[in-house]
Amino acid sequence: MASAAPVPAETKAGPYAWYVLGLLLLVYILNFVDRQILSILADDIKRDLGLKDQDIGFLYGTAFGVFYALFGIPLGRLADSWHRVRLMTLGLALWSTMTALSGFARSGTALSLARIGVGVGEATASPAAYSLISDWFPKRLRATALAIYSSGIYLGGGFSLFIGALIVQKWNLAYPGGGPLGLVGWQAAFLAVGIPGLIVAAWIFTLREPVRGHSEGIATPPHPAPFRAFLNELLTIVPPFTLIGAAQGGAAVLVRNVAVLLLIAAIVTGLVWLGEPIPQWVAVGIGVYAVYSWAVALKRRDPPTYALIVGSPAFLCVVVAYGLNAFLAYSVAAFAPSFVRRTFDIPPEHLGQVGFWIGAPAALAGFLGITLGGRVADALRERSPVGRIHVILFGCVAPVLPIVLTFTASSQAMFYVMLPIAQFLTCGALGAAAATTQDLVLPRMRGTATAAFFIGTTLLGLALGPYLAGRVSTLTGDLATGVLSLLVTLPVALAAILGAYRWLPGAEATREARARAAGEPI
Repeated sequence: MASAAPVPAETKAGPYAWYVLGLLLLVYILNFVDRQILSILADDIKRDLGLKDQDIGFLYGTAFGVFYALFGIPLGRLADSWHRVRLMTLGLALWSTMTALSGFARSGTALSLARIGVGVGEATASPAAYSLISDWFPKRLRATALAIYSSGIYLGGGFSLFIGALIVQKWNLAYPGGGPLGLVGWQAAFLAVGIPGLIVAAWIFTLREPVRGHSEGIATPPHPAPFRAFLNELLTIVPPFTLIGAAQGGAAVLVRNVAVLLLIAAIVTGLVWLGEPIPQWVAVGIGVYAVYSWAVALKRRDPPTYALIVGSPAFLCVVVAYGLNAFLAYSVAAFAPSFVRRTFDIPPEHLGQVGFWIGAPAALAGFLGITLGGRVADALRERSPVGRIHVILFGCVAPVLPIVLTFTASSQAMFYVMLPIAQFLTCGALGAAAATTQDLVLPRMRGTATAAFFIGTTLLGLALGPYLAGRVSTLTGDLATGVLSLLVTLPVALAAILGAYRWLPGAEATREARARAAGEPI
């Protein structure tokens, strides 16, 4: 790749940058409406499809999350080398279509396949959006802008609970035996939230593509063959094509790759022998093997990017710390509606009230928590290289007591008060963690860095958290025990945060030097 040409670094964000951020926020809201709506529909889906809590955890987390992580890496590389606006347009159209198709599912298998499609489509969003935001906004505003974008998690998640519950309630009252095409309420809800995304996709297509590196004065030349690079990336991460990618590295690399594959297969077989569900652990095994294959190939094909991401202890510590934050947060989000419905025996005709009293406060708490967390993270970063890590630490420790009180609540009022408090305290860490990972890489690596960051929130957080909470609930018969059992991961998260405190200043200060030592022409 040619040397980066110097351009004036941006110090302010103009009106168009804020317009772009607003539209990207709308996309992320739709992202989490489509992702989160399953939680309010869970008990109806369980009843109609004959599923268990562990199956809901699989549908909510693993089926979506593993393939989100798996395709997020090659799509992140495509975001680094191709037109980010077009990529996001295609991704939004795909995941909206698959959400709508979820409404026609007649079995757990069919719904799983649709959720996989949603995961693949949504894998385009954040790598492209993070890269666009990092180019439209200067470094001093980056955590704030990323936090505003990320508030779509809570705005979309909250809105999905309200609109999903309302649609189910109204539809089932109007069509007690099933409506047009035999659809019941939860199926109609999937259709209703999926179709609007196709309209927004056309709007996204109108956005301008900024010069890559615009905000930092480091213009990156266009990639000469972005789709060839994308296909090569697929060979490194999509099994069984990973064996072809490994063979390109030589016999020794192929032998190690096969050995790791056999080891993972043996572990999965052991878990299944112990009584664990086959789909869950096969999916997780595929994800772990795919990420290993990709990392080895990245080291061979792009040593500078490997050095600043996989080879950086600071980067990995931030990923693990926030991944375990998400481990608990996703589990709370997945099962809070089911917990309150079961614990207080709320009838179906009051489902709309459940959606409102969970969704509206969650949207407000999430928006305030993540935006304030971003502002505080930026302010602390001005004072210290590790300033943003303070916010990640707070997001790890502060929510523990409110989560315990939420899932041991003796009244609906206590539940509805404590849940948004827990969400407010949890979500502030996201902007800080995301901005930290973006600062640790060069502009051309941002999409890949975003994809690697989201491995933590998917393979660690989304693919494992909701499933394990559901699995413990299935074994014990108590949903609260399932969710609260995940608090045992807190010491690991704290250890990762301590590692970030130790390694982050040096990693950021030596970013260009380490990239140059690995072969980057800067």
